[in-house]
Amino acid sequence: MQNTTKYVGLDVSKEMIAVAVADAGREAPRSLGNVENTPEAIRKLMKKIGDSADLEVCYEAGPTGYGIYRQLKVMGISCMVVAPSLIPKRQGDRVKTDRRDALRLAQLLRSGELTAVWVPGEEDEALRDLVRARQDAKEDLLRARHRLSKFLLRAGLCAPSGVRNWTTKHRQWLNMLKWEHRAQQIAFQEYWHQIDEIEERIKRLEQEMHAQATESAHAPVIQALQTLRGVAEVTAVTLVAEVGKFSRFRSPKQLMAYAGLVPREYSSGSSRWQGGITKTGNTHVRFAVVESAWSYRYKPALKGALRKRQEGQKPQAQMIAWKAQDRLHRKYFKLISRGKDSGVAVAAVARELLGFIWAIACQVERYDVPQETAV
Repeated sequence: MQNTTKYVGLDVSKEMIAVAVADAGREAPRSLGNVENTPEAIRKLMKKIGDSADLEVCYEAGPTGYGIYRQLKVMGISCMVVAPSLIPKRQGDRVKTDRRDALRLAQLLRSGELTAVWVPGEEDEALRDLVRARQDAKEDLLRARHRLSKFLLRAGLCAPSGVRNWTTKHRQWLNMLKWEHRAQQIAFQEYWHQIDEIEERIKRLEQEMHAQATESAHAPVIQALQTLRGVAEVTAVTLVAEVGKFSRFRSPKQLMAYAGLVPREYSSGSSRWQGGITKTGNTHVRFAVVESAWSYRYKPALKGALRKRQEGQKPQAQMIAWKAQDRLHRKYFKLISRGKDSGVAVAAVARELLGFIWAIACQVERYDVPQETAV
């Protein structure tokens, strides 16, 4: 039976979509021009191209999100969201247009050379938006504090000796400052007020993250991950929001590669070279797990906030968490004793920590999370 599949490449922008189609076989793909980026225009386009069962569609992941993917799935059309960084590039190609990009996507889709990204469900995407909103607020807070500190430096003001920045004593000192000129007083108040506003925004976002950590469908995984040292509520929510379903990775090595924590390698013939980590994966996961890895510098212990987080959790998760403490602490000091930089040692610890995170999360997803939620 003749293959009638049509491979559709979409180059999606905010208002318009460039469309190209490649028929089964070896013929060159053809351009169908541009359509508006609206659900109705997309629906009409797909009906014009062919039957839903005969279409395979792809477009690059980007700021337009996954709305087109979800619409096509409802229409019964196979769709792939492509990782832009993994699209094969032609050496020496210096011309880039929406039309050429759509043609290239259709051709590569037909040849099977594209790599798909994982598309989160609507609830997963909403949790990811919440987590990234908090991360943006933390970056805004850092910038606002820098602006105020540089303002004080220009005015020749420094905190008293022994007072650390942004502690209670430091804030009391800031509130006691007097200014000779009214213009300086207003500028200081605005800088100071902006910091207060951002801190309140972070509190509101973290309150909602706490609600998600205790009430959402992902709550069992989030709570179980907190049995690990260095993985408190914010970190656990971040990991779940960014990864989604941990069991979609067949092994912890795949999760490590997803976070960009595997070493670079160049091997040819009998020579083999490995360098630093690739840093080509999910930056949010990598940052969160590296920050957590610093906790394993300290000797294994179960006390304080960690003991409280482990109360009521399954013995299997607690056993894995204790094994992680012992193994990762020894690994850190083994690398340090060999002369490795502390940053390099922590990156190695973070890579192995992801393996323990994967083990706990997969165990919870298998037994405690409903299958329709885990997908």
